[in-house]
Amino acid sequence: MTTQPLGRLDEGTVAFRDHRTWYRVTHPDRPAARLPVVVLHGGPGIAHNYTRSMAGLLGADGRIVVHYDQLGCGRSSHLPDAPADFWTVSLFVAELRNLVDQLDVLADGFHLLGQSWGGMLAPEYVLAHPAGVRSLVLCDSPASMPLWVAGTRQLLTRLPAEVQQTVATHEAAGSTDSAEYQAAVDAFYRRFLCTLDPYPAELDASFASLAADPTVYQTMIGPSEFHVTGTLAHWSVVDRLPAVAVPTLVVAGEDDEATPAAWAPFADLIPDARSRVFAGASHTPHLEVPEQFAQVVGEFLRAHDRTRRSS
Repeated sequence: MTTQPLGRLDEGTVAFRDHRTWYRVTHPDRPAARLPVVVLHGGPGIAHNYTRSMAGLLGADGRIVVHYDQLGCGRSSHLPDAPADFWTVSLFVAELRNLVDQLDVLADGFHLLGQSWGGMLAPEYVLAHPAGVRSLVLCDSPASMPLWVAGTRQLLTRLPAEVQQTVATHEAAGSTDSAEYQAAVDAFYRRFLCTLDPYPAELDASFASLAADPTVYQTMIGPSEFHVTGTLAHWSVVDRLPAVAVPTLVVAGEDDEATPAAWAPFADLIPDARSRVFAGASHTPHLEVPEQFAQVVGEFLRAHDRTRRSS
């Protein structure tokens, strides 16, 4: 697709407690009177790289796009020895609030886009700190982890019988770190996370970052997308969604590991919400069907660039 050339990149880190949060601000070559969008990556613990193309997809109309690596991954501080109870939703909400307070480009309001885990973090942030957020885009995200797991276990039944057997055998034996189990995870990913072959370089970069330091993912999720044993296992925002008071767009792929039952509460319970499913995509529509993603999300953002909150 044709996009407007990108202009200046501002990169740096901000202090967060005793740590550092790395960020990148992408300025368009020809700025327009549009609000910035802050992109929250997935995982938790999967660096921003695989979302980097959103700078071009969403910045083509003159919009500033902000990426950052959440604590524990990518170019932000790594804390492999932190105890499990250090890694909480409230930690990441506080980190994002700190970043928003530090970046002048966000002072007049911004859109918040979360992908996968980022779309779980985004409503948590809005519920805690509603001021400044003009809209939400929730991409490929569940409203509750039990709903997510129910969906991913169902998706497993669509894979070959030998893959299902490998998963069952190693989960029962507690050997999920085995090469065979990881191969089954890869088969799941290639069907329900990203169907492009080969994977885009930016997705490979995020996976490499995860492999180098899996602390956050393994602590909060566990061995895999369909065997969640970590601290997020019982997380849910479903009962709090009616209090989300910003316009919201919910998007997913038709073969997304975030199944319709997992993301439907966002569309059903947020008062001003709409949804869109992308045909021919799985968990990464921004990579698999970028033109459609840019059109749908771009139109939504433009429609709410001038939204003003009364609170």
